[in-house]
Amino acid sequence: MAILVDTSVWSLAMRRDEQPNSAELKILIKALDSGEEIYSTGVILQELLQGFTGAKAADAIVERFTSIPMLVPETSDHIQAAEIRNKSRRKGVQVGTIDALIAQLSIRYKLSLLTADKDFKYMSKAVKLTFAK
Repeated sequence: MAILVDTSVWSLAMRRDEQPNSAELKILIKALDSGEEIYSTGVILQELLQGFTGAKAADAIVERFTSIPMLVPETSDHIQAAEIRNKSRRKGVQVGTIDALIAQLSIRYKLSLLTADKDFKYMSKAVKLTFAK
């Protein structure tokens, strides 16, 4: 199973204080230990870098992400992400621009999405998302 790991899970994994005992974190650890394919994208890296302060933290995050294949959105992905937002809105679900793009990339590349962000669960009312378990 190939996985696109959302910012919310990476953030849990990189916390310095006590590690939360979340199901998503357990799935990530199991995937990393078993050598499953893990993917990311630039906006996830950007969100992580914005959420952690200091050069040392930023350097550590960038170093960890050098070994993770990065998905690069194409114009068609941005167009489809906009459609995901529109479909979601018609279903009464507000979706952020970045989350719509992450959802689109998981759909395009047929990846299971690993997230702790409930917004993706709501979004799945409008578009078909596969979640890592």
